[in-house]
Amino acid sequence: NSCEKQPASAKWYDRRDYVFIEFCVEDSKDVNVNFEKSKLTFSCLGGSDNFKHLNEIDLFHCIDPNDSKHKRTDRSILCCLRKGESGQSWPRLTKERAKLNWLSVDFNNWKDWEDDSDEDMSNFDRFSEMMNNMGGDEDVDLPEVDGADDDSQDSDDEKMPDLE
Repeated sequence: NSCEKQPASAKWYDRRDYVFIEFCVEDSKDVNVNFEKSKLTFSCLGGSDNFKHLNEIDLFHCIDPNDSKHKRTDRSILCCLRKGESGQSWPRLTKERAKLNWLSVDFNNWKDWEDDSDEDMSNFDRFSEMMNNMGGDEDVDLPEVDGADDDSQDSDDEKMPDLE
């Protein structure tokens, strides 16, 4: 059984310039990620029993292997694939439409970034909301500071006519 290789379970999500794939292997060793233009090969030993994992993915579109990278943590290995063409959405990760039982979409990170105006708006809303929430106490201070400046300037202005 030890020589039997099994795909690691993985989740993926799509971004404007990158595709992210996370291989969920805890305590991985001997991690090997090979990026090719239209293929990703991943292998490692996982867990205390050094189980061999091997994933080969024929990618939906070309990537730039030189600009793709991976990062290993104790819980998973995250691969960051630089798209060959930025701004091209990947409706799926694989060339074939096959349903791979080890692969799922990472809905927590999934975003329909194609419809830009929406995203900009929602980002903007979130941003202004954040500012409002943050600004609770600061907003009270700011007008006072402004007010002080205005007063000194106003009082200067008011004195001007007296001098003439």
